[in-house]
Formats: sequence, C-alpha cells, structure tokens
Amino acid sequence: MPKAITSYELSLNTRQPNQTLTNWLYAELRTAILHGRLSPGTRLPASRDFASQYRLSRGTVVNVFERLQAEGYISSQVGIGTWVNSLATVRGSINTQQTPPAYVRRVLSTYARPKAWVDLFSPQSVRPFHAGEPAIEEFPSRLWGSIAAKRTKKFASWLRTEDDGRGYRPLREAITHYLSISRGVHSTPDQIIVVSGVQQALDLLARVLLERDEPVWLEDPGYFGANIAFHSVGAKIIPVPVDDQGLDIDAGLRICAQAKGAYVTPAHQFPMGMTMSLERRMALLKWASSAGAFIIEDDYDSEFRFEGRRIPTLQGLDRNSNVILVGSFTKTLFPSLRIGYLVLPSSLVDCFLAYRYRTDFRNLSLDQMILSDFIEAGHLGRHLRRMRTLYSSRLAALLDGGRKYLSGLLKISDVRAGLYTVGLLQNGMSSRQAEKAAAAHGVEVIGLDRYSLKRPDPKAVLMGFAAFDEKSIRKGLIQLAAALERRNASRLSHR
Repeated sequence: MPKAITSYELSLNTRQPNQTLTNWLYAELRTAILHGRLSPGTRLPASRDFASQYRLSRGTVVNVFERLQAEGYISSQVGIGTWVNSLATVRGSINTQQTPPAYVRRVLSTYARPKAWVDLFSPQSVRPFHAGEPAIEEFPSRLWGSIAAKRTKKFASWLRTEDDGRGYRPLREAITHYLSISRGVHSTPDQIIVVSGVQQALDLLARVLLERDEPVWLEDPGYFGANIAFHSVGAKIIPVPVDDQGLDIDAGLRICAQAKGAYVTPAHQFPMGMTMSLERRMALLKWASSAGAFIIEDDYDSEFRFEGRRIPTLQGLDRNSNVILVGSFTKTLFPSLRIGYLVLPSSLVDCFLAYRYRTDFRNLSLDQMILSDFIEAGHLGRHLRRMRTLYSSRLAALLDGGRKYLSGLLKISDVRAGLYTVGLLQNGMSSRQAEKAAAAHGVEVIGLDRYSLKRPDPKAVLMGFAAFDEKSIRKGLIQLAAALERRNASRLSHR
C-alpha cells in the first residue's frame, strides 16, 4: 500500500515569466520526484484538494497529473488515490554526483586539448586584433535577406529538390564558373562537393586519403585544423619548414620523400602570409606526380590580394589529378554561413561521397540556394571588389600605425593580402608572453608558437585587421604598444 501523504510545499515564486501554470506545476512535481523530495510510494492529495491548497484550477491539476501518469512518474487507482511510482526515480534520475561516470573519466584520461587552443584567450566580444574575422557590418544583409525571402516563397519547390550528395547543382555550377574565372581552376560541376566548411572537408579527406601511420607533409608553422584532422586518423605528421617562398620542398624530400601527401596554403600561407613561388609550386607538383601523392590546396582567403594580380591555383597548374582544392565562403561573406567546397579529381568523387554518407545523408540546404542566387546575380563579385578596397585601406592604416606606435617593439609584415597579418616581435618577448600581455591590455593577438609543429617559437603574433575601422586599429595599436613597452621596460631594468 502507498505511504501516507507527505507534505511537499510548492512556491509560486519559482514560476518563470511567461511560464503557464500548467507547465510550472508539471516542472515542479517532476523535479521533486526526480530529486527524491517526493519519494517512491508517496501519496499526492486528490486533485480537488491539491487545487484548493495552491489556488489553482482543478483542470490544471488534472492535466498535470494525467501527463505525469502517462510518462510513468505517478500512478492512480480509484479508491486508493495517486502516488509516486517506485520506478520513476530509476527511469529518470539526475546524476548530482561530482564524480563523472566511468565512460566520461575514460574519455577525459586520454583527451589532449589541441596545442592551438590551450589557454587561448577568448573574450566575450570581438576586439582588435581578432584574426580571421571579416567586416560583417559591411555585408549586404538586406540584399541577402531579400534573396532568402524570395526563396522561401517557393518553399515546396526547394523542399523537393533532389540531392545526390554533392550539393545543390546550380550552386556547384556557379562555383565552377567563379573558380574558373577568378582562380584558373579546371573543373566541372560534378567535381564540386559542397561541405559545411574547410574543417569538414579536411576531416573527410583525411579519412579517405590516409591510413594509420602513413606520413603526410604539413607546413611548419601551419594551420592547426589540418593537424587535427590528420592526427585524428592516426596519420604521421611530417612538419616541413616554410621560408619566404613558402613550403621548402627540398627539406620535405630530405625529411620524408615517401609521404603520401601534403597540405599547403600556397596563395597566402597560414599563418606567415607569404605566397609560394612558381618554382616551389612546380617542384611540389613534380614530387606529387612522381610519388603518386596527393596535394590538398587550401585556398582559404585568396580573394583578398591587394597588390598585383591574384596568383592562380596549384590545381590550375596540375595535369595529373594530384591536387584537391578546398575553399570556403566563411571569410569572404560571413562566418555563420557554413558553406565550403572541394574540387576533387573525377575518379575520387564516388569514393569521397561514400565516406560522407557515413555521417551525412543529405547535403542540400536553403543557404546553398540563397548563395547560388547571390553569386549568379553578380552580388558576390561586387561584394568582393568592395571588400578588397576596404581591407586594403585598413591594412594600410595598420602598417602606418605600426610604424608610428610600435617602432622597436614589433615589426608588421608588409605582405598585402588576406584578413590578417603577422607582427614580428623585437622586444625579446616570446609569442605567448606577447599574447598574454596584449590580452591584459584589452587587445587580442595570437602567438604564432600555437601553430608551430617542430619549429622553435617564431616570436611573432597574428593580427587581424579586416573587421576593424581605422579608429579601432589606431586605438588597438596604442594599447598593444603599452603592453609590449611594459615588458621591454622590465627587461631593460634588469640589465
């Protein structure tokens, strides 16, 4: 038989704004049961008495009791009453213990936070000189919204559109045309695969192209996302140094000529910023052809080159299907647009799609259709031309301000491309010391040692400029100078 009624006081003070009485009462009783404040076997007052006690309508109480009974938290029988089920706390118990369960402890015992993210400063808002952020306020959001509204009016048509795993075909056709004109890429729409971004592309490529312990070249310093993707499949990472001409092919051959492939950022090396020379490009292609190796070319921000003509892709020079091109619209348009692409050799497409289907059966989205319309109407080209002019002027402001405020402390690279640049420390600080000092002064820079694999600390920091107007850049430089001068003054005082 159920126990005698046990008093459990409810307080209307726990009710949240805009929360209905029904939802409030349900949440209160369910929580009390799960936490054991209403123990198994405890009898509840009759619905009429319950309603009177808490000044609720009887209909509200009946609805809540029926819901709790349907979910198995309570039981009811005519002539006996309503009581808390003995199984309720077992079925829905909440773990309030501080010690995580065994499977969590097992995962945590082997987890190593990627080097690039260890102790990384993460402010609540974007502040100078946050790297990689485009000028979001300059994006034609109303135009994008107008295109989206037109698309949503045709809801039934895009809902039924066929999806073969590659992505929305008109978008793939638009990307093919755009890459051919702007980047010299040779491809057809069937070679284009739409993905959620560069990182998804790298993760899938790592699983398709590499087996455990197979060696792969990575630029050093280089993009940590590629390191994470290849490391996750157990590949052997081969750090290859970069110099003012990009990846040092001769060094790669000396270290590991038998590598299965290479990951490179030839148009604008990440994070150092240089462009790979034509001689190095041809040497890399020659090695890949003779070794039967792949080259993943990450073309992440090549649209933003402010001097001279844009450099054609490696893929456009390739004649042996060794190069896989990866790109994204995240930095060219806005970060929350999670659309990237791959240009695969035709012979690899079906295999790649087979791997993709292991985690993602559908690849079609409304955003792909909106982006397709945006490109086809010429808006992408116009937006990029505007942004090149804007970013060029902001980089000029950074360079001019750097010479004025940071002389003897930090020398800013004169590479005129991308959304960020590199500052070479001249005050004796390590990369990480400069990063922490800047953060303490309200400025965000990233130490380049985070991107090094084997290379010693480059004693430099990554500085984004694209998202900040000239006034913010000047203010940020003054704050950064104060941070670096304090360290410099301390060092001089100890001589």
